[in-house]
Amino acid sequence: MKFSVSREVFEKMGNACFGIVVARGIKNRPNPDVMAFLENSLTDTEERYMDRNVKEADEIVYYREAFSALGINPNKFMSSIEAMITRVAKKKGLPHINAIVDLGNAISLKYTVPIGAHDIDVADEDICLRFSNAEDVFIPFGETEAEILDEGELIYTVGNKVKTRRWIWRQSEIGKITEESKNIFFPIDGFSDKNYDFVMRSRDELSERLTNYFGCEVIVGFVDKDNPEFIIK
Repeated sequence: MKFSVSREVFEKMGNACFGIVVARGIKNRPNPDVMAFLENSLTDTEERYMDRNVKEADEIVYYREAFSALGINPNKFMSSIEAMITRVAKKKGLPHINAIVDLGNAISLKYTVPIGAHDIDVADEDICLRFSNAEDVFIPFGETEAEILDEGELIYTVGNKVKTRRWIWRQSEIGKITEESKNIFFPIDGFSDKNYDFVMRSRDELSERLTNYFGCEVIVGFVDKDNPEFIIK
């Protein structure tokens, strides 16, 4: 299995880059260290964005501009990182889902980068970031009814099973992380000329904390226009 980004994506976003973490053998159980880390990230984020307009912050503007370039209205469809930061800045906190999701959220907040998490045990084909076609199907998170996508929407997908719509906007029910998830693929989406350092630092910290907290096997990688594929297993 591999993760790949299509050539057409880099034609639209030549500066797109992706930090990669793959963890195997996770026991996704409640972890007090993760809880404490998330609470610290929530507090730090509230303080960092106090009296600031989230959508005007440079680190958020990067994603808004990319959405616009892709034909996605960032005012109608917030990137996952903007939506998370906006919620936390309003002191609404985040729900505790499970230890792995909480860890990903804590690092996303710390570095202001979107971090996906996909259960690779339910993926029967390669994971791809590409533009959609009329055969792609999306089951929204928490729902059972499928949505048929129009052509040309940037998606994470396994075959024709869509994992996220509008790049990093909305997650699917397929491959979501539960307490039973053991083997997980984490993509960290960013830009080589804007927040590369944060992408790499978040990748390395996620890898370190996964190893320390869960004792699992972890490998890391990097994808960009010059290296468009990464072997997962």
